[in-house]
Amino acid sequence: MLPTLAFDAALLRRYDRPGPRYTSYPTAPQFETSFGDADLREAIADSNGDPIPQRLSLYVHVPFCLSPCFYCGCNRVITRDRTRADGYLTNLHREITTIAPLFDRDRAVVQLHVGGGTPNFLTPAQLRWTVDTLRREFTFSQASDRDISIELDPRTVSPADIRELARAGFNRASFNRASFNRASLGVQDFDPDVQHAVNRVQGIEQTRAVIDACRHYGFRSVNVDLIYGLPKQTLAGFARTLETVIAMRPDRLAVYSYAHLPEMFKAQRQLNAEDFPSAETKLALLQLSIGRLIDAGYIYIGMDHFALPDDELALAQQRGSLHRNFMGYTTHAESDLIGLGVSAIAHIGNSFSQSPRDLQGWQNALDAGRLPVFRGMRLSDDDLLRADLIQRLMCQAEIPIAALERRYGIDFQRYFAEDLQRLRPLQDDGLVFKARERILVTARGRLLLRTIAMCFDRYLHRPNETSRFSRAI
Repeated sequence: MLPTLAFDAALLRRYDRPGPRYTSYPTAPQFETSFGDADLREAIADSNGDPIPQRLSLYVHVPFCLSPCFYCGCNRVITRDRTRADGYLTNLHREITTIAPLFDRDRAVVQLHVGGGTPNFLTPAQLRWTVDTLRREFTFSQASDRDISIELDPRTVSPADIRELARAGFNRASFNRASFNRASLGVQDFDPDVQHAVNRVQGIEQTRAVIDACRHYGFRSVNVDLIYGLPKQTLAGFARTLETVIAMRPDRLAVYSYAHLPEMFKAQRQLNAEDFPSAETKLALLQLSIGRLIDAGYIYIGMDHFALPDDELALAQQRGSLHRNFMGYTTHAESDLIGLGVSAIAHIGNSFSQSPRDLQGWQNALDAGRLPVFRGMRLSDDDLLRADLIQRLMCQAEIPIAALERRYGIDFQRYFAEDLQRLRPLQDDGLVFKARERILVTARGRLLLRTIAMCFDRYLHRPNETSRFSRAI
């Protein structure tokens, strides 16, 4: 049983420091450019050779957006030329047909996520073609728990588009096909002043119509993304946004902290520093969000995520099968993740790899007949142990000392002696409780999972290592 959530503003201020979001461990900055095509092929072969090979998850990155959102830190290409999708899909087809034969055909795909960018930059027909290509090259699970999701921009998708996707088999009712059954919609904030400041003007009824269409045409779940800490945000304005979104009753919400890293993300330089809410206001925005969502019946999953009690994320957390990867929280723990498209990240066997982040570099690798890999890494035994520890911490809010000792043949106290020293101040502040067989996150510590995990991240404790990450709150 997870502890209830306690909001302690003074504690959060004290521990609001930069750190990874732990969608992986080690995190992407540790990937090395010496890892290439041959290394990825070897990792795939090794994963096929496991006594019980893991099932597969697919991530497809569509980088194109019609206009820039100034807060965005995603890898995207701004263009209004929709014909650019044709060349991209041609190269994506080459990548799929290059990598798919390397996996044994009996390894079923249980998860597909199409992200971006703006995936609905592609037409419904192009999306259908993409999924049909994946269906031909991979073996998709026929089970009802198959999870196929897409990110949608409500400004550029209509209920008619949703209908066309459904007619093409992109709904839950068509289990003999690979069909979308989850949608994630970006909202961020409905306040007009905020929308103009971040260059994302989006109507309430426009968004509601897309959510209603997804439900009408058989999508199993709808997620809405919000961001707190944006320019021009106020408590009154964000309260109205929360009230509006809660009335739409999405199955899941992600309420992200805005990460201002203009040295890394050029678009963020368009934002006026004077318009940002103060640190105190940003903390109050978080408290407001948590209070309103919990009062509305949502369960706090962890990090930024909330779900209704009957949603599969909440049920997976209760069962202990919740997982976290580059797509966020997911219900498919035991699967290898294959990344497809520019900048996509894969986690196959004991390896991570990433495709080139620029279109030309990605295409050049495919032209040369190589798997498009520009960096990655093989995980050491220590990496695997720490990844397991951090995964359990992020998903179950505990570190199972006895289970880790049995699985890895270690003496936990000796192996993590330095890490436990770093954890001690957090323990003294009541963020964690250390028992003989486990370390439990307390109600006060649940909003600081990143901070707790950082104690066990051996890569962080080097000069200037945290400067590349956003703050925890």
